[in-house]
Amino acid sequence: MTSEAVLPGRLRSTFRQLRMEGVSRRFGSTVALRELDLRIQGGEFLALLGPSGCGKSTALNCLAGLLPLSEGAIWLDDERIDGVPPEQRGFGMVFQNYALFPHLSVRRNVAFGLAVRRVAKAEIAERVRAALELVELTEHADKLPGQLSGGQQQRVAIARATVIRPRLVLMDEPLSNLDAKLRLQMRTEIRKMHQSLGLTTVYVTHDQEEALALADRIVVLRDGRVEQVGAPEEVYAYPASAYIAGFMGYRNLLELPVLSRTGGTAVLEDAGLRLTGTARDDVTGPVALAGIRPEDFRLAGAGPEENVLSVRVEVAEFHGRETAAEGVTESGRVVHFLVRDRVGPGDRVRLTVPAERVLVFGGRAPEED
Repeated sequence: MTSEAVLPGRLRSTFRQLRMEGVSRRFGSTVALRELDLRIQGGEFLALLGPSGCGKSTALNCLAGLLPLSEGAIWLDDERIDGVPPEQRGFGMVFQNYALFPHLSVRRNVAFGLAVRRVAKAEIAERVRAALELVELTEHADKLPGQLSGGQQQRVAIARATVIRPRLVLMDEPLSNLDAKLRLQMRTEIRKMHQSLGLTTVYVTHDQEEALALADRIVVLRDGRVEQVGAPEEVYAYPASAYIAGFMGYRNLLELPVLSRTGGTAVLEDAGLRLTGTARDDVTGPVALAGIRPEDFRLAGAGPEENVLSVRVEVAEFHGRETAAEGVTESGRVVHFLVRDRVGPGDRVRLTVPAERVLVFGGRAPEED
C-alpha cells in the first residue's frame, strides 16, 4: 500500500482557486442568487452565512452541480466546471439529514463512493479503516446507521464524504439536527478534520457562532447577494451594514436622530438619551442606528460616564455567571443587556457602554427578512 492511499495524512488541495463568476439562479420569477462573484482558495474553510431564503444552500447546490446555473460560470483554476455532471466534479457533500443508506453497515456506507469509483478492494479496505479511525467510529464499523446516535451518524456522513479524497467538501447545515452539546462537539471535530486533512471546505449555516468558530472567511448573504466577505474577526467586530450587525449579535439597533457627525464619530440624541459611537457608513440623514451588543453594556457607577442609559428591567434570565435582561428606557426603547450583577424585574439601573463599542449606521432599522 502506498502512503498516498492512507487517509490520515494531510491531503493537498488539488486546485489553487475556485471562482464563481456572475452566478445567478432563478426558480420561475423568483431570483435565489443574483450575480454572485466569489473566490475560494485551495485549502480554505469558507462559511456561507445567512437566514433561511438568503441563497446560501442554492449557492452550494450550484457548486455541487445539483442545480444548473441561470447565468454565470464556475471555474476550477482554468477549467470551467458548471457544465460538468455532479458525479464527475470530484466533490464530497455532507447533508443536513445525513443521507446514509439505512440497510448498509457503517463500513459499507463509507466505502460506497470508493466502490462506485471502482477503487481496488484492498485500497477501499485501507481507506475506510483510516476514515473510521479518523472520526473515531472503528468499533461501530459493522453497525447499521439506525443503531447510532445523531452525532455518530453525522460522523459517518463526514467520513463517507472525505474518504474519496474530494477536491472540495460541501457541507449543508450538517449540525442543525443535533442537540446543543453534540453541535459543540461536532463543530470541534469538523475543524480538527479540516486542519488535519487540509481539505477545501464550503460550509452553509444560519448560525453565526458556527461560522465564527469554523471559518477562515465568512460570506454573509442576503436576498441572493453578497452583503459582506471577511475574516470572522472582521465580520464580528466591523459589520458592513445594520443588517449584518443585527445578524452578528448587535441585538440593540436603536433608531435615533443624528445630532452631529465629525470624522468617524457620530453623536445621536433623543429624549434624554445621548450616544456617541463610530460611524460605519454614510451617516448623513436625519436619523441613524446605534448598534450595541448586549454583552458590551455594564452597570454604570454613581459618577458621570459617557453613553449612559437609564432603564427599567422588564425581564431577567439567570445564566449562571451572568444575567441576560431586557429593559425599557424612559422614552420606551427596548434595550437588551448582559451583566454579571444580579438584576430583576422592576429594578431601575443605569447602563453604560464605551463609545468604541457603539457602531452607528445610516438610515432606519432594516425590516425583518
